[in-house]
Amino acid sequence: MTLEILTPESKIFSGDVYGVQLPGISGLFELLDKHAPMVSALKDGKLKILKDKNAAASYKIKSGFVEVLNNRVTVLVEGAEEV
Repeated sequence: MTLEILTPESKIFSGDVYGVQLPGISGLFELLDKHAPMVSALKDGKLKILKDKNAAASYKIKSGFVEVLNNRVTVLVEGAEEV
């Protein structure tokens, strides 16, 4: 699936990934390939990109939203920095 992480200032990440873990307002959740369409609010926390089954990258994010549609995940947040 394709993941994009966007802030008001710039595009933080764009590429194909295995999955992504996100800090939803009701708790942590994970999106994998071919996830059903959805929109969810995000809170401040740690976003983890699963590049494949063995490699990952993490970002500290500020609140925002995530949209999943047609195997494309778009994360819109107030701010993000790699950790």
